[in-house]
Amino acid sequence: MAETEASKRMGHDTSMCGDPKIWFPMRVTYQREMKVKTELDRLGIENFVPMTYRLIDTEGADPHRELFPAINSLIFVHSTQELISRLKLSNEALEPLRYMMDRTSGKKHEIMMVPDRQMEIFMRVAAMTDDSVMFLDEKSVIGKEGKHVRIMGGVFKGVEGVIRRVKRCKRVVVELEGIASVAIAYVPAVFLKEI
Repeated sequence: MAETEASKRMGHDTSMCGDPKIWFPMRVTYQREMKVKTELDRLGIENFVPMTYRLIDTEGADPHRELFPAINSLIFVHSTQELISRLKLSNEALEPLRYMMDRTSGKKHEIMMVPDRQMEIFMRVAAMTDDSVMFLDEKSVIGKEGKHVRIMGGVFKGVEGVIRRVKRCKRVVVELEGIASVAIAYVPAVFLKEI
């Protein structure tokens, strides 16, 4: 089935049967992740930017909280590599997108991808913008591997992660290795099942 000009303009890839789309973690130069997100949304391309609230204290105004990207210069794009590469070349708003390369694999220049199930779990946790989650830098998750668990109840029921010590407390951490990690602030022990 030939791809129509209208579907190309809208960013829909109809050239293959099924759903060949993959989650790509991508860097955005000069912290333009929200501008890129706006353009991807306009094109109908699924994407995700983890967000968190920050306290803003400006002169002459009361302190207030605003949503900001939780991880600088990071956006996840759910599409085909062919479509993303084509849009990067033809759409000025998407030119800042950069593929992340997998430094852990033995292969050079392998583009990082996130499996759908892993991304689904990460988004479920990372989409929370309240104090129930905290985003971690790489230094925060270095250390002994913990038990793999599934949360059996509460808001995060069905989420799978690893028990890690974060800020002196044991927490369930959902990790996308080499990309991002988010910890759940509190899960009652009775809700945890080792897997």
